[in-house]
Amino acid sequence: AAQEFRRKTTNQVQSLLVVRAYLYLYEYENFQGRRMDLFTECRNLCEKGLEKIGSIRVENGPWVGYEQQNLTGEMFILEKGEYPRWDTWSNSYRCDRIMSVRPVRMDPQDHKICLFECPNFEGRKMEVCDEDIPSLWSYGFQDRVASIQVTGGTWVGYQYPGYRGYQYVLEMGPYKHWNDWGAHQPQIQSIRRVRDMQTHRRGCFEMTA
Repeated sequence: AAQEFRRKTTNQVQSLLVVRAYLYLYEYENFQGRRMDLFTECRNLCEKGLEKIGSIRVENGPWVGYEQQNLTGEMFILEKGEYPRWDTWSNSYRCDRIMSVRPVRMDPQDHKICLFECPNFEGRKMEVCDEDIPSLWSYGFQDRVASIQVTGGTWVGYQYPGYRGYQYVLEMGPYKHWNDWGAHQPQIQSIRRVRDMQTHRRGCFEMTA
């Protein structure tokens, strides 16, 4: 009975974290022009009447924006705050377009992630608990990450050190191959937690051959 109660409570918390999420999309930079208010995912912003996004205000989140329709293409993590122009949400500076968005699934557990050198959770492994890693190299791990297991929290992986380059939103669950998180190659060089204004304990990491 206690376990069932905990499961229901966890589901309620997760539902609340998604339902309460909302953001405002503006046609032009600096929050000018027409505005669209969103409370749930939108797979085609053009169909809603907004062909170009010039700025974004996230009132409650986080969200993830996508370069293409139907939640595909390059990802952009959108946490609570203001984004007055496209280069404030893009870390690759390659694309100024957002065509679809959705709320990020926030897991209430402590953050924990395992990075693997090879697909199917094989090869060298690096386990990270409640800590942001600006450079995998500085922690003795290579830049090749071919599979990932997220067992707690929500994370963002980045192509380059210092949270730069392509972004990959990593929600709870297994990723047996880099294609599973939307990458075209097994390259991640920095990772960080996605937090909803929560207080987290000091983190730790562990690496095995």
